[in-house]
Amino acid sequence: MFEPLLLEARNPSPMTGQGNNTYLLIGAGGESALIDAGVGDPRHLEELGRRLADRRAALDHVLVTHAHPDHASGAPALAARHASARFHKTPWPEEDRQYGVAWEPIEDADEFDAGGERLIALHTPGHSPDHVAFWHASSRTAFTGDLVVQGSSVMIQASRGGNLTRYLAALERIRALSPLRLLPAHGPEVVDPARLLTHYVEHRLERERQVLAALASGSETVQAIAESIYDGLAPALMPAARENVRAHLEKLQAERTAFEQNGRWSI
Repeated sequence: MFEPLLLEARNPSPMTGQGNNTYLLIGAGGESALIDAGVGDPRHLEELGRRLADRRAALDHVLVTHAHPDHASGAPALAARHASARFHKTPWPEEDRQYGVAWEPIEDADEFDAGGERLIALHTPGHSPDHVAFWHASSRTAFTGDLVVQGSSVMIQASRGGNLTRYLAALERIRALSPLRLLPAHGPEVVDPARLLTHYVEHRLERERQVLAALASGSETVQAIAESIYDGLAPALMPAARENVRAHLEKLQAERTAFEQNGRWSI
């Protein structure tokens, strides 16, 4: 039975919820791979070390879903403790260089022997330009990084390479695989992927309707639109709301439905 080990990255915050999930796969021969690098918290590193020692395993590969700090900033600490580990991610050079490890590039459809299991990398950009998911075909399990979070939504950071059109295509790509479960980087395992993925697509389309309605009612700026749509949202989450609004506006602009002039938007 395919049962990756969940290791918590120990980084709770308003933006990460209870913190990040990383997943460890250990094979019968002592080979192993870690999906996402965490943030370098000593408790995460120690738990990883114990799990490897229990199985007399070495960390061979670290497969990173994307370059956001809560997924990648633990790479230097992992490299310091596991000198033979190789680090892999889709290139995003201006972000990757800050972490100071020798990244090996991931291309779409690359295959990895991850703890004796075959994983296929699927380029799923939108949340970030470098985002990948990892697909375990024999169990129909997808490691989905920041594509979805059960009971919450995902920020499309338009100011840093996020793209809503590509994000919606990424959701459809995973949905087309008919997965049986999703192992996300935040929140619990998703045991009804079709329902959640469909909800995510419908939620984004509903947000688009809300953005259009706000424009039609006279809201012209990202701030004004965000305040009208996300009324009552906790202040710590408003920057993410503004990023989502801008992502929707840029999608509408690409479709020639909305237009910007000097920071003011109109239909």
